[in-house]
Amino acid sequence: MFKSNRNPQFRSKFSEDIFYTKYSHEGAETFHELACTLVEDVCQTNLSKDEKEALIDHISNLRFLPGGRYLYYAGRDKKFFNNCYLLKAEEDTREDWANLSWKSESCLMTGGGIGVDYSTYRPEGQTLKGTGGISSGPIPKMQMINSIGQKVMQGGSRRSAIYASLNWKHDDVDKFLTAKNWFDMPVGNTGKTLFDIKQDDFNFPAPLDMTNISVNYDTEWLLNYWETGDLGHVFRTNVHQALRTGEPGFSFNFFEKENETLRNACTEVTSEDDSDVCNLGSLNFARIDDLNQLQEVVELATKFLLCGTLRAALPYEKVYEVRNSNRRLGLGLMGLHEWLIQRGHKYETTPELHRWFKVYEAESDKIARSFANTLNVSVPVAVRAIAPTGTIGILGGTSTGVEPIFAVAFKRRYLKNKRWHYQYVVDSAAHEMIELYGIKPESIESALDLVTNYERRLNFQANVQEYVDMAISSTINLPAWDTEDNNEGKVEDFAQTLAKYAHRLRGFTCYPDGCRGGQPLTKVPYSEALEKLGEEFEDNIQAHDICQISGMGGSCGV
Repeated sequence: MFKSNRNPQFRSKFSEDIFYTKYSHEGAETFHELACTLVEDVCQTNLSKDEKEALIDHISNLRFLPGGRYLYYAGRDKKFFNNCYLLKAEEDTREDWANLSWKSESCLMTGGGIGVDYSTYRPEGQTLKGTGGISSGPIPKMQMINSIGQKVMQGGSRRSAIYASLNWKHDDVDKFLTAKNWFDMPVGNTGKTLFDIKQDDFNFPAPLDMTNISVNYDTEWLLNYWETGDLGHVFRTNVHQALRTGEPGFSFNFFEKENETLRNACTEVTSEDDSDVCNLGSLNFARIDDLNQLQEVVELATKFLLCGTLRAALPYEKVYEVRNSNRRLGLGLMGLHEWLIQRGHKYETTPELHRWFKVYEAESDKIARSFANTLNVSVPVAVRAIAPTGTIGILGGTSTGVEPIFAVAFKRRYLKNKRWHYQYVVDSAAHEMIELYGIKPESIESALDLVTNYERRLNFQANVQEYVDMAISSTINLPAWDTEDNNEGKVEDFAQTLAKYAHRLRGFTCYPDGCRGGQPLTKVPYSEALEKLGEEFEDNIQAHDICQISGMGGSCGV
């Protein structure tokens, strides 16, 4: 197995390469040095010497990993430690339209992504009383923000991450549902559609190509479904679109959470307040030994994120005001599937895992309250959100977020100097089980093994959501559209299953194989990947991807 002399905590050369490509800089040439710099930079005098030493140990040994912005900006002059900003179309006025563009550009230029709920804006075709003109509706505004994202390199080094949502009752929702049907959009006289071209060049411009989109479902929709059993036209169409193209996703906001329609770009942080902000870090269950150690890591990680609310620079004054009021923490999880594999379990929430979740929930709530009082700041209104942890998961060498491992072995594409490169990767958790215990590669369950059993994925996410006071960013892999297990005949069953779980979820997204260009992961045989580990290969295509691995991070930098 891979062993680095300078960074012994990394399980693969790919992990170490990511560290040196993205995070290593003067004063932080090794990951341990980065951890020391980061803890001193963020926590300063708010933690004791012993607490800081323990926190450095937990970060160095990958038990807790702060979000990518924390790792990137540690020791730098700028302190843009936060990942994303949650924005709202607040008023249906010209002034708000203009202000939303300014807020979006201000946030994107700090390196953070943005999410916007556009439901307030009037639908297309209504008369504008003040000017006698005709409303263009919210979708053109989404396209304007998308265009800003196309031109703004976040923090000067990576492409923008944007999210847009619209309420299910909005008069323009049918147009919104199909706004990214690139396969219906011909490109001049080429005989090709935008979908065809973006399979090869993801940087080729297309409507909302920088933007992930979701439909907001509220209590009215849920109660109508419970009372009548009717899913409704919008929900059914949404499911059909998701199974075919992956978008729009689903944002579920019911009862006391009904107004929390604002989301960050990866959708795990929720709010009802314009200009709220993410503040992310993740516990790596696979590296934590027992419940006593978990309790200690949760305590110090929660304190770290609270200190971050005192240190992080923000793009404009209203974000400071909202942060001071809400002080949201996004303490998340990763390594759950590896934790299960270590104990010989399939991808399911076992009684022991529920005990770990209870410590995660109770201890983070307790420390958030007590440490906020110690610091004499507002108590966080929410504490836990589970990010996708793409890049951070690579550093941790473990399964990302709540996801099962994607595959035992795969090729991962990434951008380097504006060109596609790829490496062969053997999943770290799977490799350890194979090497240490002689488990056969084909016996290890992966996301691709569950593509025809999506209810297990939904049930797992719903069970974890019980312990999370914001949301979970998780994407369910599905077979390609128009194949045996994903086609027109499967839409109704899928819609009924998703609706059954909706009240236990805060959101849902899926990814049918091959539905978008720039697909980063492709399954390969274990033996093939093993032969080519550590080598870097270059594709002949010059392209870009929102989740590029260069500069500062993945789509959410976590």
